[in-house]
Amino acid sequence: MSEHVSEVTDANFEQEILQSPLPALVDFWAAWCGPCRVIGPIVEEIAEEYKDRARVAKMNVDDNPGTPARYGVRGIPALLLFKNGELVDQVIGAVPKAQVVSLLEKAV
Repeated sequence: MSEHVSEVTDANFEQEILQSPLPALVDFWAAWCGPCRVIGPIVEEIAEEYKDRARVAKMNVDDNPGTPARYGVRGIPALLLFKNGELVDQVIGAVPKAQVVSLLEKAV
């Protein structure tokens, strides 16, 4: 995993994401999910490109069921965008990089 992508858990989600001073993009994924493996490198590229303007994190839904349930994540990969502690947008599925960039640009 890229040095600019952090792994978040149910235990540290509020501190790491909701209290982040920067907009935060969270990739909800699982090891068994093929489309998650497709979008993973895209998320890492975006983390590098936005390292000074946004926070990028990944959450394994199998290890952390509470947060995905709280935000209604029913399909993965799911990219949820948070700003000022609020969910502001999301995309579900392995989408093109341009769509993820467009999502993030709304918040930075």
